[in-house]
Amino acid sequence: MKIGERGQITIPKKIREKYGLTPNMEVSFVEEEQGVLIRKKGAHTSPVREAFGILRKKGSTDKFLEDIRGR
Repeated sequence: MKIGERGQITIPKKIREKYGLTPNMEVSFVEEEQGVLIRKKGAHTSPVREAFGILRKKGSTDKFLEDIRGR
């Protein structure tokens, strides 16, 4: 599978059917040590799970806050 010029990929039909991925469904990309996880957005997503690991960045909390605020 290749990533297209505009960063698009095609998820194989077998995988879309298995995980219930439908057109126009919102997904999120979660960075993990092993790679990137594609996760369906929805009612079953725990806010704790969404925030898990964001403070593992190296450096101070102040630097982290500046980075996410774009300063």
